[in-house]
Amino acid sequence: MIDDVATDSSTSSDKSRASSSRRARRVRMTGKERREQLLDIGRALFADKGFEGTSVEEIAARAGVSKPVVYEHFGGKEGLYAVVVDREMRQLLDMVTGALTAGHPRELLEQAAFALLDYIESYTDGFRILVRDSPVAQSTGTFASLISDIATQVEDILGLEFKARGFDPKLAPLYAQALVGMVALTGQWWLDVRKPKKAEVAAHLVNLCWHGLENLESKPRLIGHRKS
Repeated sequence: MIDDVATDSSTSSDKSRASSSRRARRVRMTGKERREQLLDIGRALFADKGFEGTSVEEIAARAGVSKPVVYEHFGGKEGLYAVVVDREMRQLLDMVTGALTAGHPRELLEQAAFALLDYIESYTDGFRILVRDSPVAQSTGTFASLISDIATQVEDILGLEFKARGFDPKLAPLYAQALVGMVALTGQWWLDVRKPKKAEVAAHLVNLCWHGLENLESKPRLIGHRKS
């Protein structure tokens, strides 16, 4: 009987020490540090499972906190997702617009292609999130709207080039959307295959874009039977 009591006391003491040890190992964070931790965890989960497949419970569990902590910082999963998407959109847009420094249009195309491929390579999780559909897309933006923002940057460059060649500069937005969209869709494909190498992908993209623009007709014609 005495041995049983001693054993129970020892087991209780061991559990207490283990609990204290776990509490000691848990690093206390400032509010800012905790917010960044939750953003990093949410970003990884959203990239892996998508918005619908990610739960507040899982985010909290990975962070080692309770669910109310997530709600306190972001108001819920939607708020966390919105911040993650906004950050990724600004990161990609900044990388593309910051890369457009050359004067020659062909080199500008190369810079834009490299910027997008650099983002895909360095921020793979972020790109996976951006190309997914989101139930909060209306408030946080979509990949399509991001591509439109980037195309606007290219639009001004194309407008000047069109004017210099005697083309209608009002058509520059159409061509900007087409060119940027082509690079973006190729980037989605390259995200999974990663072949050929990045520089080769950029070279082929620019090859198609540039030589198509170089021989551009000022008033393109349809050669098929359909005219409308």
